Amino acid sequence: QVQLVESGGGLVQAGGSLRLSCAASGSIFRLNVMAWHRQAPGKQRELVASITSGGISNYAGSVKGRFTISRDNSKSTVYLQMNSLKPEDTAVYYCAYRSGGDEYWGQGTQVTVSS
Repeated sequence: QVQLVESGGGLVQAGGSLRLSCAASGSIFRLNVMAWHRQAPGKQRELVASITSGGISNYAGSVKGRFTISRDNSKSTVYLQMNSLKPEDTAVYYCAYRSGGDEYWGQGTQVTVSS
């Protein structure tokens, strides 16, 4: 079992920045993928960014160049640095962990960007 706890969400004005953190605990395999997804009201959940245990990252086109995903394996923590935020970034952001066929999700943290 893996537990994920997100933090760092909040209200920010357009153009501002936020840094989300996700602390993982439990039975964590060395080889894994951690990711950030988001879901706005009435919208489908979408992948924002992912990063492997080897440090290979991937981004949605809508956030590429503005967001940076990183991880600290020694702390089992993944981060999402969000810069140049736009109102359309407003959503609940969820942390996810995947290893093999197992996938776990955090409870989410609200990010609201005002115009």
